[in-house]
Amino acid sequence: MPRATESPPPSAAAPDDGLRKPFAPHAVFIDDDDELRRANIQTLKLHGISVDAHASALAALPALSRDFDGVVVTDIRMPDMDGLQLFQRLRGIDPDIPVILITGHGDIATAVQCMRDGAYDFLSKPYPADRLITAITHAAEKRRLVLENRRLREAAFAIEADEVPFIGATPAMERIKQTLRHIADADVDVLVEGETGTGKEVVATALHRLSRRRHRALVAINCGALPESVIESELFGHEAGAFTGAQKKRIGRIEHASGGTLFLDEIESMPLAVQVKLLRVLESRQITPLGSNEVRTLDLRVVAATKEDLGSPAIRAKFREDLFYRLNVVTIRIPPLRERREDIPLLFAHYLGHASRRFQRDIPEMPASIRQHLMTHDWPGNVRELAHFAERVVLGVLNAPAPAAVQAQTEAPSLPERMEHFEAQLIRDALAAHRGDIKATLEALGIPRKTFYDKLQRHGIDRQQYLGASNAPDL
Repeated sequence: MPRATESPPPSAAAPDDGLRKPFAPHAVFIDDDDELRRANIQTLKLHGISVDAHASALAALPALSRDFDGVVVTDIRMPDMDGLQLFQRLRGIDPDIPVILITGHGDIATAVQCMRDGAYDFLSKPYPADRLITAITHAAEKRRLVLENRRLREAAFAIEADEVPFIGATPAMERIKQTLRHIADADVDVLVEGETGTGKEVVATALHRLSRRRHRALVAINCGALPESVIESELFGHEAGAFTGAQKKRIGRIEHASGGTLFLDEIESMPLAVQVKLLRVLESRQITPLGSNEVRTLDLRVVAATKEDLGSPAIRAKFREDLFYRLNVVTIRIPPLRERREDIPLLFAHYLGHASRRFQRDIPEMPASIRQHLMTHDWPGNVRELAHFAERVVLGVLNAPAPAAVQAQTEAPSLPERMEHFEAQLIRDALAAHRGDIKATLEALGIPRKTFYDKLQRHGIDRQQYLGASNAPDL
């Protein structure tokens, strides 16, 4: 039985936008006419379309499953099982498989009825080669979109809670997961650095849930949201009559977290006077409420989060250096989404599923414009912005400027922009290859040290995340 299979040349593959693996058009061609079949195989191969050719529908059926990623082109008049019977069988397997029917003159009315029933197209003999190529190309694109949306829906509902509730498989996220598991039961204070919306509270929650403290309270405080006039009482507590308006005793949030975990978000916003008292608590693991002489012992783990670089000299005016060093026992840096674009599709699928359940709406089809926006937008609001975008997609209320913004994103970047992206990627690759070793990276790139550091700053590359070991040279 004649059968031919050939993979397309690399140039025929569609570009990978991060949401799919690239694949060229693929077709299963079924016709019992040997000469016609061989001619069409040659034509399709020359146009970069991979072909599985069969002389009968029965021979083709085993390869046509719900996961089939191509197009079926079949003659109608064949022995054993004709094209119409095959079409009905495929409707039972997956009604979204595109079927193109090859018809003789007397079969046109039948083919038209099949199109009403869901067939993709029909070609009347004799048909020009370019008509066949165009039909297969368009049908293959439709099939690709169907499979992508299907995978997206399945991913949205298949993501189950991990012991470390992080979604992402990039090396940076895997290192964070490994670190969390390693330090979860070690009673060390942790400093979490990351831009707004990267998931710093998720890190604190994960540490708490993985630790022996998970059965006690996780107490979260946003230091930037509390007025300076009440933050001290809120944190340390007070006795009745300690100050005007203190009518009854209050247990502070720090003491309430004893036995559990205290999460201090936006710690860079904490007033300097309160930083002094917090430092004393961290060093002694004891607390004295306002208006009391009683010293109370604490069993406490502190996770502090900041969007600033607390080790920078520029921040010394508002954040104490000794408090920074006390908190900086273990530091976890969460990279922004623009530095881990490979995780965006999985995160988007997760939040689509969450929004679908929350609003009791079906997940809609994902047009190419949304996929393009996902992979080209910089996401300054990071995961929080992505989650809100997924909610708008499910609700069908994308902001009016979004289509124009997406259209702008689809325009090809300029040559200088492409060169910038290329240079940044070369630097990241070199750092990764040499595990963050500066000397080896400089030798590999062949650039002076000062130029290298200038480029790190310009491209926003953090060398620390590439360090392969704690004793890597810090030059």
